[in-house]
Amino acid sequence: MARTQDNKQKKSRPSTFRLLLNNQLATAGLVLFSLIVLIALLAPVLPLPDPDLTAPADRLLPVGTAGHLLGTDALGRDLLSRLIWGARVSLAVGISATLIAAFFGSLIGLVAGYAGGRTDTLLMRGIDMVMAFPYILLALAIVAVLGPGLLNALYAIAVVNIPFFARNIRGIALGLSRREFVDAARLSGKSHVQILFGEVLPNVLPVIIITMSTTIGWMILETAGLSFLGLGAQPPQADLGSMLGEGRKILFTSPHVSVVPGLMIFVLVMSINLLGDGVRDILDPRLKSGSLTRPVPRTAVKRETMPETIERDPDAILNVQELRTEFRIGPDVYKAVGGVDLKVGKGECLGLVGESGSGKSVSAMSIMGLVPTPPGSIVGGVALLEDEDVFAASDERIRQLRGSAVSHVFQDPLSTLHPLFTVGDQLIEAIRAHQPLSYKQARAKAEELLKTVRIPNAGSRLDSYPHEMSGGMRQRVCIAMALANEADVIIADEPTTALDVTVQAQVLSLLDNLRKERDTGILFITHDFGVVSAICDRVAVMYAGKIVETGTTEEILTAPQHPYTAKLIDCVPVLGEPERRLDAIEGRPPVVNRLPDGCAFAPRCPRVQADCKSGEIPMQKFGERRAARCLHPLEEEREFEHV
Repeated sequence: MARTQDNKQKKSRPSTFRLLLNNQLATAGLVLFSLIVLIALLAPVLPLPDPDLTAPADRLLPVGTAGHLLGTDALGRDLLSRLIWGARVSLAVGISATLIAAFFGSLIGLVAGYAGGRTDTLLMRGIDMVMAFPYILLALAIVAVLGPGLLNALYAIAVVNIPFFARNIRGIALGLSRREFVDAARLSGKSHVQILFGEVLPNVLPVIIITMSTTIGWMILETAGLSFLGLGAQPPQADLGSMLGEGRKILFTSPHVSVVPGLMIFVLVMSINLLGDGVRDILDPRLKSGSLTRPVPRTAVKRETMPETIERDPDAILNVQELRTEFRIGPDVYKAVGGVDLKVGKGECLGLVGESGSGKSVSAMSIMGLVPTPPGSIVGGVALLEDEDVFAASDERIRQLRGSAVSHVFQDPLSTLHPLFTVGDQLIEAIRAHQPLSYKQARAKAEELLKTVRIPNAGSRLDSYPHEMSGGMRQRVCIAMALANEADVIIADEPTTALDVTVQAQVLSLLDNLRKERDTGILFITHDFGVVSAICDRVAVMYAGKIVETGTTEEILTAPQHPYTAKLIDCVPVLGEPERRLDAIEGRPPVVNRLPDGCAFAPRCPRVQADCKSGEIPMQKFGERRAARCLHPLEEEREFEHV
């Protein structure tokens, strides 16, 4: 059953060809290029006159002449026939030169990047010697040595483009050869050749294809340039460059002789470039959203639903009601967040708990519009920041609120901190983005912030780069950055997951003290109830894009109402209770583009009943701030046991 669902999911995703067609410019390039290639391939069977047959009596006939649709040249040769046969030659030379350059250039780049050391130095210095000469002069020199001719022009163009491939591929291969999966391949006993072509090459292949797709047009232009100078195709053979060169002498008297091949070169190269851009996009994993558009700075707000009544809580700094966020990928709609209510008060820490994929991070990132669009969009709900609906705010207002009123602390500090700037520069930038301070004043405040987050030798640490600090120190810097502008709300997205237990405890203690001292609200995202018990006042448990239970930390930990909450708690080991059995949750969370009817947890729930599998499951209240989305809560079982 699981395999069938996976197959259906794969079929529902847009194919590579469908993604290409979604790009209108790439589609136009594909149509034009395919049409030109098809006509060029059919040249031998088309009813065309001999392209090399001269007819002095019919010289320089204009476009539209009967029997000569595009006219004739200075020797009376049919321009349409020469154009089609010339395009055939130019395509063959351009594609062949690209394949040769890609093969040898990529091979050199792969070997140099993987081997490193002297091999890398030797190969790259050879490439540098080739690149020291202007490529067109080098091509002319090669043709001068080998002699004029189309084949020699092909070799010249291929040779001068080898460094272009070698440089690109070498840089990527150099990074990949130091990755863990390559080390694992070495430890498994694979040879260098097996690793190079079995592990590194598949990861580099998309870049090679992209480079080739954007280079063919340039190769055709270079070949045309050599033929234009008389160093490529030799009479009577025609290619687009030689046709252009033949027409330059009579440009003013019979412009069509040079304009026709010039337009063909333009259309051919433009179609290849447009198609190459489309191929690059569909091979880029970051652009496989269906629309092939790069994410915009703010999540698109397309609210289709709103709460019937917006409840304003004067005690809540952040008040999220019925938040809905969806991802549209091809024909599928992924309901990542399906109606979430969250409230965070001053000085309060709300823990948002759930398995990976339950929608915690998407919910948090939606508040400040950090979910990438495409494919994500906010389709419902409100987010009140001290009674201001941030979903209705302008882009400029959102920019002002980010980092000042609402700050984020993400899971991996290395992905947050810029590797090329010192932590001091990054802190100063965060401060001056929202405060009119001089550089000296901002640096003094940055030093004070590092002291606040318990970093020793704060003054000297300002000049450290992220890689010079430990994981715990980097995370403290990120917390300091979040505190730089006295934020009202800090969203901490699993900030301790990558840290060891000792550093984790220090970071949790730091956050707990800072929010009490500064009266800052914290939305703490985690999947670990052990962390929740250490810092959170209240807990909201999330599953399949919805809140399934909420209440105080003590109530949730001592008497969970929802079976999912109880299962999560059972997964946490407790010190001093070695006999306690850790109970894993069977099955997997549902895919949010095919959520089941009724309770999403029903297929995994040990207490499931018939009424759990149909209809919308409402939140049931068990007190003033205690509720669970369950028709058969665990409270019923406890009451039965008590009786």
